[in-house]
Amino acid sequence: MAKIAIFNQKGGVGKTTTSLNVTAALARRGYNPLSIDLDPQAHLSFVCGATVERPDESMFGFYHRSKPLTQLIRASIGGWLVIPAHVELSKVDTQFGKGVNVLNRLNHGIVRENLNTGRPIVIDCCPMLGVLSLSAIFAADRVLIPVSTDYLAVKGVQQSEKTLKALEHVLKKRVARRYVITRFDARRKLSHQIHKALLERYGDEICRTRISENVALAESPAVRKDVFTHAPRSKGAQNYDALVDELVQTGFVEARPV
Repeated sequence: MAKIAIFNQKGGVGKTTTSLNVTAALARRGYNPLSIDLDPQAHLSFVCGATVERPDESMFGFYHRSKPLTQLIRASIGGWLVIPAHVELSKVDTQFGKGVNVLNRLNHGIVRENLNTGRPIVIDCCPMLGVLSLSAIFAADRVLIPVSTDYLAVKGVQQSEKTLKALEHVLKKRVARRYVITRFDARRKLSHQIHKALLERYGDEICRTRISENVALAESPAVRKDVFTHAPRSKGAQNYDALVDELVQTGFVEARPV
C-alpha cells in the first residue's frame, strides 16, 4: 500500500488539514490507514485525540530510545491508527545530524515492523527542511503537496520541487508526486491565475480536485474532528472525498482489495 508524505516547505498551506482528511477519507473506505505525525507542533496528534505527555510515547521515542513503532501506535478519535508527535521532536536535528542512516531510520522501521502491509500510511511533515521532513520523503513512495492559492505558497512549491529533485540522486528514483490546490476561492482572480500557472508548470501532476476555502475545514480541528464527522455535507467534505476518489482512480493510492 501507498506511503504518502504530505509535504511542503511553506507553512499554512493545509498540510495537517490534508493529512487529517485524506486519512479520514481512506478510513471511511475501509483502508485501515496509519497516520504518522512528524511535526513537533503535534497538531495532527491533538485533533486525533492522541496527544501524549511523555516524549518517549511519541515519534521522539522512536528516534531517541529506538522504541518500536508498534509500541507507539494509538487509536484516533476517528477510529484509525496514529503515531503521535511531541514538541521534543524539534531536537531530533541537533541530536542526530542529517546522515543517510538517520534519514532511513523511519523507512527501515516501517519495513521491519511490516506496518505498510495491507494499509496506507500518511505522514504529516513539518515545514522545516530537516531530519523529520527528509525522513518522511525517504520513507514514502509518494508525495502529496498541498498548495494554497497565494503567491508565497507558489514560491514554497518551487522550493519543495527543488528539494525533491535534489534527492533523486540519493534515492535513485523520482518520487511520484501530486500537487493539490487548497484554500481555493473561486471569487478571487488570483486563485484562478495560480491554478493556471501551476497547471502549465506541472501538468498532470496537479490534482483535478481543488480544496475550496471552507468554514467547516477551519472549524473541525477546534472540535477535534475530521471534516466528515464535523460537517459531512460541507464543501470541504465533498472536496476531500473527491480528492481521495481521484487518487485511487489514478493509481496514486492502490485500490483496496475486494
